[in-house]
Amino acid sequence: MTDLRVYQIDAFTRQRYQGNPAGVVANAEGLSDEHMQLIARELNNSETAFILPAEAADHDLRVRFFTPTTEVPVCGHATVAAHFVLALERGLPAKPCRQLTGAGIQVIETLRSDDGFRIAIEQNRPSFEPKLSRTLAAEVAAALGVDARALDPRCPVQFVSTGHGKLLIGLRELRQLQALVPDAAQLIALGPKVGAKGFFVFSLDSEDDALTHGRMFAPAIGIAEDPVTGNANGPLGAYLVKHGLLEARDGVARFRARQQAGNGRGGQMDVTVRVERGEPSGVRIEGDAVTCFWATLPRTF
Repeated sequence: MTDLRVYQIDAFTRQRYQGNPAGVVANAEGLSDEHMQLIARELNNSETAFILPAEAADHDLRVRFFTPTTEVPVCGHATVAAHFVLALERGLPAKPCRQLTGAGIQVIETLRSDDGFRIAIEQNRPSFEPKLSRTLAAEVAAALGVDARALDPRCPVQFVSTGHGKLLIGLRELRQLQALVPDAAQLIALGPKVGAKGFFVFSLDSEDDALTHGRMFAPAIGIAEDPVTGNANGPLGAYLVKHGLLEARDGVARFRARQQAGNGRGGQMDVTVRVERGEPSGVRIEGDAVTCFWATLPRTF
């Protein structure tokens, strides 16, 4: 069989060594779960995407996503990376692609952008869990290393999902967000109590073209901090509409989300929320990508 074609793609950026790096195995057919996990561990990105043939007529291909330690149902930046690789190898597709993942089927559109490609992901319909109590929200704040008074009173602490959800935590000030030093052990311990393995902290305190700035922590799945997270900023759009913090016009709300990790690596995406009768009904995220490197690997261990 042919060697594996393996890429490292920086997603949600046009600048190499920025954005969120993802591994992509473009021809993963025949790999075992164990082999995929070993490759993901070796590449050591927050996620690696494995592109597989379709299994039924209702989708065009299947993609599986592995962190260095476990499989996850879906991943925004690795989806961008996977479809950027498909465009590099196959050219601009004639129509949107239906991708089967552990979170169901998403529609992915690849668009021509200057001299490259831009990837748009139609995420699942947003779902909302009950808001956390004031006491539990204070515990989350403490685990993040801030006092409960740092929490933005407009923003209830709440788990929101468009496929692979996150606990959303709003802070009053951007400087507080930038200075966060979370206690990873505390976040892991809080996970079962709050029903989340991922903690997305954001602020509406912005002085640039982005409406929101964010940081994402998921130590329970081996990700100390994620630089740019599609499955956090997408749900955030639905959340902002739900709580009256993002206005829709003609049934659509749009904004730019920026995210940067403590090490300075970051990127941005554009988020579109469809709104029906005042409620968020659909989310689309859109972002750029750039190739960092690619290589071939033998299929054997």
